[in-house]
Amino acid sequence: MKADIEIDAVGLLCPLPVLKARKRIKALETGQILCLRADDPAAVIDVPHFCTEAGHTLLTTETDGPVQLYYIRKV
Repeated sequence: MKADIEIDAVGLLCPLPVLKARKRIKALETGQILCLRADDPAAVIDVPHFCTEAGHTLLTTETDGPVQLYYIRKV
């Protein structure tokens, strides 16, 4: 999937991956896609919760070895 912006949060622990995503998604226009790369085990819960609370759409989650890629569409 093609993203408009990618954030590398590998090595960061909760809540830093979500905080980085929240900050960067504000700069995007509605409909643009952010890809968040994270290896924090808590991100599996935190990222979908962030999307639900903020109203954004979690399009898909992919795994690349120990890293998860979260594709989020700004609403």
